Amino acid sequence: MCLQQRWFSICGPGPPSGRPTVSQGRILHRLGICHQVSFIRWFMACFLTCLNPVPADLRVKDLTFSEVPVRVYEPTAVCEGLRRALVYFHGGGWVLGSIDSVDEVCRHIAMESDTTVVSVGYRLAPEHRYPVQLDDCETATCHFLSVAEAEFSVDSRRVAVGGDSTGANLAAALCQRLARREDGHLPFPCAQVLIYPALQMADFNLPSYQQNHAVPILFRGRMAFYFLQYLNGDMSVCQDVLEGNHVPTELRPRYETWLSPSNLPPECLARGFCEHPAPEYDGEVYHTIKAGLEPEVSPLLADDSVIQKTPPAFILTCEYDVLRDDGILYKKRLLDLKKDVTWQHVTDGFHGMMNFFNQGWLTFPSALQAVDSVVNYVKTL
Repeated sequence: MCLQQRWFSICGPGPPSGRPTVSQGRILHRLGICHQVSFIRWFMACFLTCLNPVPADLRVKDLTFSEVPVRVYEPTAVCEGLRRALVYFHGGGWVLGSIDSVDEVCRHIAMESDTTVVSVGYRLAPEHRYPVQLDDCETATCHFLSVAEAEFSVDSRRVAVGGDSTGANLAAALCQRLARREDGHLPFPCAQVLIYPALQMADFNLPSYQQNHAVPILFRGRMAFYFLQYLNGDMSVCQDVLEGNHVPTELRPRYETWLSPSNLPPECLARGFCEHPAPEYDGEVYHTIKAGLEPEVSPLLADDSVIQKTPPAFILTCEYDVLRDDGILYKKRLLDLKKDVTWQHVTDGFHGMMNFFNQGWLTFPSALQAVDSVVNYVKTL
């Protein structure tokens, strides 16, 4: 596959345990020198994040909204009336990523769609566990909604929320949280922009998990790692979670209604998959991770009554991504409830490709396609 060949030319071949940066982080962790996550953060900051000069047609400010760090991107062009806005949550498995890591993406969206973009620097695991990340995103979003018009000339009724990967998880979960509260004090987000979202930790054996289990840059086992780091850091249950032993027997029929491969388009099954044997429920494992089956961690598992109240959605999925089916299954749930959904599927795309947007020789054409599809959707808001 050309995608894998190109990636391996950058990072080197091998299974997940053979990836240089992750392997070095694990070694340092076992030696007691530093946490593997800290090493990967350092590597990303030094070698994968480069901030370019701010162009003349954009104003960029680093601020805090109710003590949450944010970076605000404001187009300098004259605008008749109030602008729209997008509050953006970066990806990184709730443990990696930063405002800097999505700087190029946020700049491009702001300039090309004439939109004010607010990038949120929520706190990360393992230093901070669920629900801190979601709480920070809510705090920053609500703060912005309360001052949008007065301080940023933004129409608070035209503010969307969005993000990539686990940032998209936070965006979907936030929309559901706000829908459940319905306090009416602030306008509701006008849309949710979900870029290859992680939406459930009930089933790591969906066709996309099987087909793309070893496709860079997100491996099947690594996704379970991220969920567990977000919840409590207990990696002793990782294999049980991958096998599905954490799902109570009485909940499986309900989840099957939403997660069955029969809900996927036929083309998602074209590369083949095999039915996973019925897992053996382990109550101890469930009690270790039970928060992970709650909708605020797994928005795909929310009740119809909650999803019904969420705003219109843009969902982007990639063919070579373990999370492909999460996005497609959520699209189906929204459509079944007569919700407005715009779906973009990148047939040659892979998870995390937007991290390589405008990164010189590391840039993938599919990354520009993905970012521009977001721009086109935002223009409609």
